Amino acid sequence: MTEAQLREKIAGYTRFPPRGKLNVVTDTTQFMSIQADDILELDGSYYLVRGEEVEGRFGLDGEPKYWVKRVIDLADGSSKIIKLVFHEKFLMQLGSLQIECFRSPVKEARILDKIRGDHRFMQGVNVLDSAGNQVRILDRIQGKRYYDHIHELEMDHEVYFYELFPSIFDRIIGCVEAINRLHRIEELHGDIRNDHILIERGSGAYRWIDFDYTYDWAENPFGVDLYGLGNILMFTVGKGFHNLPDLAACGPAGMKIRSCLEPGDLSLFFKHRIANLQKLFPYIPDSLSYVLLHFSQGAGVFYEHTDELLQDLGACRLDIMPR
Repeated sequence: MTEAQLREKIAGYTRFPPRGKLNVVTDTTQFMSIQADDILELDGSYYLVRGEEVEGRFGLDGEPKYWVKRVIDLADGSSKIIKLVFHEKFLMQLGSLQIECFRSPVKEARILDKIRGDHRFMQGVNVLDSAGNQVRILDRIQGKRYYDHIHELEMDHEVYFYELFPSIFDRIIGCVEAINRLHRIEELHGDIRNDHILIERGSGAYRWIDFDYTYDWAENPFGVDLYGLGNILMFTVGKGFHNLPDLAACGPAGMKIRSCLEPGDLSLFFKHRIANLQKLFPYIPDSLSYVLLHFSQGAGVFYEHTDELLQDLGACRLDIMPR
């Protein structure tokens, strides 16, 4: 496509077209140098870069993710997200274990192919740039992060638990079922977090995003994913996380609860996070508390497969009824 043709396309989709000579990029290896108003030419298609996504966590927007570009597809004007190749690795502490985690663009591309059409997950296509880099072109999901949705609920926990939690719980079981599909085809999500579920505007669908992390844990291949699901369950049941330092801010009542907590009541993953939420909220049924305690320091048995977790969550349904 000529520069004149590109400018004509851009003019149809944006009020502020780039000035000066257009910079068309075909090799995305140096992703830090790709700026807003550059054009990515990938597999015969053209995308106008608008900026970078930011790392949103704990309700805040953080550092730009320079390898993740916000773009306009010049074929139809739709918003897309383009993920470029970026490799990193780190060690995750889980109890006494250290587990190596790393980014794998190839793994994310493979999952996108396998779950195409399953709208419990983000959707997209994979292409190679001129240097052979695995580039993922994703449909943007318009909606809200699950983390933000829960934190924005303005009600006390008991009202939440009886009025809203039953329907939210069913949605979260659906999210676990989606991860179970990945595990059955021998794939991992790799980075299960509360802000990696988006609630789609309009449909209200809960959808998983970001599959590019993976990990090596031969003893429990699905273990990190399962502990991520455990954190989401703690967050959902508790209407947010509850940590030991938070109890000090609750005055004498908080200190009384703290005096009743034992090391076994705390999360295996986060040492100051309370897993035994029944000690904070006695109306939580035993069947649900039983599930949460599988992710505690006092657990004698851990989940090894999502099938096991789903079976126990299903048993909770009868005990979780609107008041």
